[in-house]
Amino acid sequence: MTNSLVAEPEILFEKRGRAGIITLNRPKALNALSGTMVSLMHPQMVAWASDDSVELVIIRAAGEKAFSAGGDIRELHEWGIAKDPAMRVFYREEYILNTYIKEYPKPYVALIEGIMMGGGAGVAVHGSHRVVGERLMFAMPETGIGFFPDVGGTYFLPRMPGKVGTWLALTTARLGQSDALWGGIATHAVASADMDAVLDALCADGNPDKTLARFATTPQAGPTQAVLDVINRCFAADTVEEILARLDAETGDHAEWAQKQAAMMRAKSPTSLKIALRQMQDGAKADFEECMRIEYRIVTRIADGTDFYEGVRAVIIDKDNAPKWQPATLEAVSDADVDAYFAPLPDELDLSNPAQF
Repeated sequence: MTNSLVAEPEILFEKRGRAGIITLNRPKALNALSGTMVSLMHPQMVAWASDDSVELVIIRAAGEKAFSAGGDIRELHEWGIAKDPAMRVFYREEYILNTYIKEYPKPYVALIEGIMMGGGAGVAVHGSHRVVGERLMFAMPETGIGFFPDVGGTYFLPRMPGKVGTWLALTTARLGQSDALWGGIATHAVASADMDAVLDALCADGNPDKTLARFATTPQAGPTQAVLDVINRCFAADTVEEILARLDAETGDHAEWAQKQAAMMRAKSPTSLKIALRQMQDGAKADFEECMRIEYRIVTRIADGTDFYEGVRAVIIDKDNAPKWQPATLEAVSDADVDAYFAPLPDELDLSNPAQF
């Protein structure tokens, strides 16, 4: 008799008590979102929306390290290099899913522990309830791989306090539990040890407001709040070049902090930095669906460029952390170059019915 290995499903669905539960199930890959996971999650949510026995939907993740470290970058990189249309299909389906979560007719509760970045944020932060444990590490690191803070980052980042969202987008800085709660990424903080009990109570009660009020904690102020004045002063500038100039000129107690932020920015793709700043400026004035259409325009152009593939090579594949960006300097990225990423497409993202792919 021969033994055959059966692969674990990448995403799991179950009904427990009053809840429908989604479990991201790729712990060895830090629950990175694959095309399969996105394509399965959406129709299940549609089915639960019309199921009277499901009063709320809960999303969680297997393992202790990560809720989700983002999209499956290797998969996307391979598609893009091969000019496979699957890459654009993935982003179209992902952005429609993000929109459906934002508009979902029932409570949508994300139980978030460990790493949450990029695409992981996209299936969490647009829900009605975002519950974070003490081990949370949130970031939008896309400019470091020649990409941009998508999955609704155009909408939710500019709506964080002051210029915190712009700072996160340009530096790829990280937030812990307290700052995520203060900044609006999370709606509730709980003790990590209580996360399983929170899940059980949500399934039993079917009332997330009542349940989460019982478990919610008030963590001490996080480090971001202490530098908010510097963030607002420096990242309010209209251009990336001026932001860097203000960081370089910072003196006093936070001068060393400012120098670190400038150094992080200078390691990123110049094109990505300028795209991200424009996102923050445009997104602050746009509704959610327009923000998602903007992102689809950008990702379509990025897929035809070079920096994303070079960034993934340097950071994830070869791991030499020495990307050769094209163009290599901020000065070489013109306003017209940036405008081209935001120009309307012949086939815009259709969000007229986000309940359908």
